[in-house]
Amino acid sequence: MRIAPPAASAPPRCGRFPAVKRTASALLSIWALMLVAAPAALAENGVGLAGPTTDKTVTFFCFGVIIFFAILVIGMSLLQGKLEKRKDRRRTDLERLS
Repeated sequence: MRIAPPAASAPPRCGRFPAVKRTASALLSIWALMLVAAPAALAENGVGLAGPTTDKTVTFFCFGVIIFFAILVIGMSLLQGKLEKRKDRRRTDLERLS
């Protein structure tokens, strides 16, 4: 009978996930680079790709965000309802055939 090695010989906790560590460090460095480069990106004297920022532009953008999330919630609710009906139908079929 073989005895398991002591817990002290187990690899360090972070050493078990080298791919996760590499991915996390890469994402963190990309995020930091984007954060540093953001003020200078696509802007010259405060004018970006969409032109100068006015109250009208900000208002329409915010309305667009509100509409997007309303449509997202409605769409996901409809999708969940259809999936629930399908699950219930499958459950009743299994009970009927069993």
